Amino acid sequence: MKLRTKADIFQVIYKDKNMMKTLQAVESLQLPDSWICAGWLRSKIWDIQHGYHIQTKSPDIDVIYFDNDQMSEATEKELEKKLHDIMPELPWSVKNQARMHLTNQVPAYLHSIDAISKFPETATAIAIRITKEGALEIAAPHGITDVCEGIIRPTPFFQQSTKRIKIYEKRVREKNWLSRWPNLMYA
Repeated sequence: MKLRTKADIFQVIYKDKNMMKTLQAVESLQLPDSWICAGWLRSKIWDIQHGYHIQTKSPDIDVIYFDNDQMSEATEKELEKKLHDIMPELPWSVKNQARMHLTNQVPAYLHSIDAISKFPETATAIAIRITKEGALEIAAPHGITDVCEGIIRPTPFFQQSTKRIKIYEKRVREKNWLSRWPNLMYA
């Protein structure tokens, strides 16, 4: 199956009981502006594009949300524990994007999608959630073409700075994605 559209991605996720259960666990916390983002979804798409029937194990499940009222790291740890109580087999990582600009040493993010837009690679700048109405929703500020076509390139935010481009280059080397997904291409 070749994934080309958000509807194609939704179809794959709806059929994956573990992914749906993971999304439902996050939705049950009812966090403001919350998403599962980055590698968990990107890797699923790349696995499908490569014809893999066993999903690549994620080193973490990146859950993000945006809450200016409660910006302590301790709150994030409490949320990770709640998710761990629901699905203890998963490596949860919860981050409030209202405070992550401090860690990343960049201007404050406006909301979760603004933070996603500033991830290192366009193919990783993707997120998914279950809406209050029970439908899936994807946030992809740079579109889904790169992730669906297996193109690795820096986001415009990372292209704007020599320091950030070096971080991107180091990250790409360390991730060594081509060893798992050989059909990927660098742009």
